[in-house]
Order: sequence, then C-alpha cells, then structure tokens
Amino acid sequence: MIRLFSFWRSLATYRVRIALNLKGLAPDDETDVNLMKGVQRDAAYRAVNPMMALPALVDGEAPALFESLAIIEYLDETRPDPPLLPKDARGRARVRGLAQIVACDSHPLIVPRVREYLEHELKIDEPARMAWCRHWHSQALAALEIHLGTEETGRFCHGDQVTIADICLASQAAGAKFFGVDIAPFPNFARIAETCQQIDAFARAHPLKQPGAPA
Repeated sequence: MIRLFSFWRSLATYRVRIALNLKGLAPDDETDVNLMKGVQRDAAYRAVNPMMALPALVDGEAPALFESLAIIEYLDETRPDPPLLPKDARGRARVRGLAQIVACDSHPLIVPRVREYLEHELKIDEPARMAWCRHWHSQALAALEIHLGTEETGRFCHGDQVTIADICLASQAAGAKFFGVDIAPFPNFARIAETCQQIDAFARAHPLKQPGAPA
C-alpha cells in the first residue's frame, strides 16, 4: 500500500506525483495537507514529517519517506522500470546536479514557510516577497538554461529519455507560472518543459489538475 501526503499546490509533491505516474503507480491513499491553512504544523502531520514539509510517502508498513528527490530515487531503485537515472556515473551526476538546482538551490527559498517568515517575522510586504521569489526562481532558470545548452542535452534534459532532471524542470516551470516568471528568455528550458507536458504522466500530475486546485 502506498500512501501519499500531498497538497495540490506543492511543487515538491508534483515531482513525486510525476515519478509515481511514470512508474505506473497510483497511491492507495492520498492525504491532503493544506499548506495554506497550516495543516502541516498539526501534531498528526509533524509525527509523519517533523520538518512539516511536503511530500511524505509511506510504502507498505515502513515509516514515512520524506524529501522529494529521496522519494523519487527510492521509487527508481524499488521499481526500476522505466529508469529515471542514466546508466553511467557522469550522466547520473549531471542529472542529479540539474535536479538539485531546482530542488535544493531554488525551490527551498520560495516555499510557504520561508514566505511566512518574511511576512510575519521580517515584516516584508507582499510586493517585496514576490520580488524575492521571482529573483531566486529566475536565478535557477538562468543557470539551467546554460547547462541545457550543451551537447549532453537531447529531447530531454539529458539525452532522449526522461530523467529526474526533467521531473524537477517540470516543477520549476509550474512554479514560474505561480510566481509570474516569464520563461520565454530561456528557450532550452521552455522547449523541454513543453515536451514534458506532452507526456501523460507529467500532464496528469500538474498541480492545477489536482483536487482542490482552482478551476
């Protein structure tokens, strides 16, 4: 039994949802943790993930797994078809590096707990908070665009097969929409994002296709 703790707007959960779809897996139970209402801070969820972040995934009777990249690699190791990492060590390192630009360098700076801290503790107003989010989002886009301009890039981020890098790129593209960041100046990024959205596993996982999302 697979149980997924999720929220429609969570970009990290979007990444895990794509991986589940690519592996042909559907959660037996999906628990909504409404980040906008602060449900992540409730004792029940803190017992699942003390970081009070999404997603979390329970596979069988084991304790919950946490952090999107760790969950995706677990799914790839336990359900290896189709593979989400290249076979060669250098290729795996490149794919992980591209993924981490999104999941480790950019996304953590714009998540709800950071925006709430900027608002409530540092008293930064909404326009300045949005400028903060757009800045860090754009920094990642600029770096990704350069990396995606090399010969190692193919139809997707690394060659012609979907990898973890493409999963993270798709979440960065969705985040760009949320925060009003134009991806047109980043043609390599935009091309791959569009290619990914032609794949059912990506399109079906999109935040705006989830229960609770605005129409």
